[in-house]
Amino acid sequence: MASVPQRLSVSLGQCSRAGRKGVNQDFHGAVLPREPLLGTKGIVVALADGIGSSPVSQEASAASVRSFLDDYYATSDAWSVRRSAQRVLGATNAWLHAQTLRSHARFDKDRGYVCTFSALVLRGREVHVLHVGDARIYRVHARALEQLTKDHRVHLSSEASFLARALGASANVEIDYACLEAEPGALYLLATDGAYTHLDVDAVNGALARFPGDLDAAAGALVDAAEARGAEDDMTVQLVRIDTVPPAGADPFPPLRKGLALPPPLAPRMQFEGYTVVRELHASARSHVHLAVDDATGLPVALKTPAAAMAGDADHLDRFLLEEWVARRVNSPHVLRAHASERPRQHVFGAMEYVEGQTLAQWMVDHPRPSLDAVRTIVAQVAKGLQALHHKEMFHQDLRPDNVMVDRAGTVRIIDFGSTLVAGLAPATPDSVRSDPITGTLQYTAPERFLGQPVTPQADLFALAVLTYQMLTGRLPYGLQVTQLRGAADLRRLRYVPARHARPDLPDWLDAVLQKALHPNPWRRQEAVSEFMHDLHAPGAHLLRKRTVPLAERDPVVFWQATTALLGLVVLVLLGLRVYGY
Repeated sequence: MASVPQRLSVSLGQCSRAGRKGVNQDFHGAVLPREPLLGTKGIVVALADGIGSSPVSQEASAASVRSFLDDYYATSDAWSVRRSAQRVLGATNAWLHAQTLRSHARFDKDRGYVCTFSALVLRGREVHVLHVGDARIYRVHARALEQLTKDHRVHLSSEASFLARALGASANVEIDYACLEAEPGALYLLATDGAYTHLDVDAVNGALARFPGDLDAAAGALVDAAEARGAEDDMTVQLVRIDTVPPAGADPFPPLRKGLALPPPLAPRMQFEGYTVVRELHASARSHVHLAVDDATGLPVALKTPAAAMAGDADHLDRFLLEEWVARRVNSPHVLRAHASERPRQHVFGAMEYVEGQTLAQWMVDHPRPSLDAVRTIVAQVAKGLQALHHKEMFHQDLRPDNVMVDRAGTVRIIDFGSTLVAGLAPATPDSVRSDPITGTLQYTAPERFLGQPVTPQADLFALAVLTYQMLTGRLPYGLQVTQLRGAADLRRLRYVPARHARPDLPDWLDAVLQKALHPNPWRRQEAVSEFMHDLHAPGAHLLRKRTVPLAERDPVVFWQATTALLGLVVLVLLGLRVYGY
């Protein structure tokens, strides 16, 4: 019998009690979902603490926890945990601040909708910490409580202090974030200041020893202990113990191909999964693409199936199905759409919209010397497609002429998402991102990727600039130099070849725009695809300024001939001095 893959599981205990004021301004909650949310979004534990000076802060704390537990799970599963959480908290903060401005407290923020917020999001093999205010999150050890959060409280004296940061205090809020590795047996304590100021490691471990199998009872014992030690404020304690974690290397998402069989070879007039195959469109060593008709709607569809040689490659099959998964989550006329069908499947295949047209590679053959305006029209559409992907925290990683389609109406679409990096699927730790192999075509891959640096939007920007350069000149800006990078020294030796060497009719400023987008250092490029497009259509004064182009760029042959001649002259002079005894 096949073993069931181990999943993330936790034990949870919670307790909250009002202080001497009688109104509990703390609020807490947790969600322990089942699959698929357990894999895509994880487990959330959160608490908030209202400020004592406000008569409505209990409403703020309740709203912040409830909205986070609801809205976090409604965010795109393509987004990373950090982006999803911070987007939700940003919206919650804006709502709380607006409530204050519409209330009696608009002139006295200390009486408004303000609260602290702290949360743990446990997903896969990761623990994500989110925090603002002065509640605390600890990791519990045998002899110490390791504080994982920083108190955002400013102490003016031994008796006077104020919150420097909190939800609802201003129109914008900065949320502290950290990502830790999940370890079986690790225990975390979340507590508001009414509780933790009266607790220590002995009290925590004592409660755990008394109630080893009941974390609710242990949390209640800690609240009792805090109250017995003189706590007057509201007290909330949450205990989270990690029981099991997925094995290393496990995909946090449920496998898309679970229960699906490999498809048979497709042939014209064949019936397959509710489609009638018409003809083959493309075949490679990794996949086959056929034109088919959806029997239910009559719409043409491009069916993509894995090649038989890939049957034993589990990683390839997962990436194969990822293409349609990505396409279903991006809504742009410049990104290939998935075919709309909810029919259950029995086989591994992808169904995408059929685009009647040509690849950009073929377009370049047909237009060997296009105008700058024609190129800008195409590049602008590709850029919009990239922006739609980047908005979902997806990075294409294989933008090249064969992966761009131009239909008969001139609409341009990005296709083939087999190499796409989805932040929501990737581990959050920087080291794991750096270890991602290069999956795209080397000639269009950004230089920093050859040095193991993480994937960023600037990598797709580099590929877009390469396409722009290639459409205009028929060449690559660095030739094959980029594919031979092995270290930082190689990066410094990269030399951009001006586009005007191949096309003297192009404006001088264009090379300044392209050279910036193609800079070996990603942080020296434009900050975003939109900035590159602005420069390409409306270059600023600094780009229009006439550049003094070095001779090595203007004419490399003449430069090296002159250098060689100069060196030869120096050698002759030195020989002459030696002959005459100088």
